Amino acid sequence: MGAAHVFETPPEDVAEDWSMSQNWAQFTQNDHDRWSHFAAKQTRALQGLASDTFLEGVRALELDTMGVPDFDRWNERLREVTGWEVVAVPGVIPNEPFFKMLAERKFPLANFLRQGPSFEYSDEPDMFHDVFGHMPMFIDPTFGEFMNAYGRAGIRAERQGMSDWLGRLYLHTVEFGLIRQGGGLRAYGAGLMSSYAETVHALTSGAPRRLQFDLPRLMRTQWPFDEFQPTYFVIESFDALLEEMETTSLKHVYASVSDLPLIPIGESVPGDREYEKAGADA
Repeated sequence: MGAAHVFETPPEDVAEDWSMSQNWAQFTQNDHDRWSHFAAKQTRALQGLASDTFLEGVRALELDTMGVPDFDRWNERLREVTGWEVVAVPGVIPNEPFFKMLAERKFPLANFLRQGPSFEYSDEPDMFHDVFGHMPMFIDPTFGEFMNAYGRAGIRAERQGMSDWLGRLYLHTVEFGLIRQGGGLRAYGAGLMSSYAETVHALTSGAPRRLQFDLPRLMRTQWPFDEFQPTYFVIESFDALLEEMETTSLKHVYASVSDLPLIPIGESVPGDREYEKAGADA
């Protein structure tokens, strides 16, 4: 990932809590047209690949028909439909303010838009990734509760020095997670939803390994940021994911993994439970 929008201290015009004005007027008609075209194209392409929740969320939030959303106006719709709101931030922000926003049911959105001749690729999470990739999932109250619980857990993890371990939970679920649905697999992670090519790879390619959700294993699993993931984790349901957050002693999990080596990218370990493909339609 490039470092252009990765921050350690708030830059100029950014508040101490890392929020900033979206300045919606900065986006040109070309920005809106490119956004709308790609959002509609992506939505069509993800039919049969994305989770039902994601596709329902796109429709409910009208993400395939509008241009760059005006956060001031869009938040009214978000609060009504999801109970959450969004906050403009300059890009990737430190753990502490990120966790705090989630704990307050606020989702930070990068306030810059991918450039170049097409919307097909961005080398860092931009506004399209954050809006189109993440926000549809909040239509499911259970997923929203998981994100809120994750934020609270993150605040505790910061105090305990365990944020890196918890961060891999986010990466392997919220960004690149798969879910069992209708006898097969569907994708719900934002990194997949904003990349049709990786969604196809995650669901249909014989190259990656698809493992059943295992929290200690997942927390030890390293990941590449500049290529498709070689390992994906499958959850049974969002209810099961939320239950994991609410009933598991993360402190005990941290204690069980913190003295163990990280699992290198794409490698297997004893005890891995592969996703059973029988009856899958993907």
